[in-house]
Amino acid sequence: MLPAYMTGMRKKDAMEKARLLLADMMLLKRASHFPSQLSGGERQRVAAARAMVNDPDIILADEPTGNLDPRNSTITADLLFAGAEKWGKTLIVVTHDEAVAGRAKIRYSLENGLLDAYKANSAQDGGGKGF
Repeated sequence: MLPAYMTGMRKKDAMEKARLLLADMMLLKRASHFPSQLSGGERQRVAAARAMVNDPDIILADEPTGNLDPRNSTITADLLFAGAEKWGKTLIVVTHDEAVAGRAKIRYSLENGLLDAYKANSAQDGGGKGF
């Protein structure tokens, strides 16, 4: 709630928005815990909620699953993508995780200094690389 409160949102409204986002991230029961009491996956989900609390149009996520085990990686990615969809946000993710990258509607791949773009259902729309 702190980022919202610091930008001028009323404390009560900031708390309510934070609670809604924590509920979306399956963390409401952990709301009173300190960061040191949270797992890595829980910390990543708190970061996602914090990123959405001020209603940005775009959420930038740099390796949101990078240090997580496969189970927490899947949970975090599921909740991040679902949260962005629910709250109507554009989500830009930088990742080395193919499973996370494969969920994007548009995917850019940087290999050997070359940038390629792929559309999500490229087999269905007749496209491959590019637009």
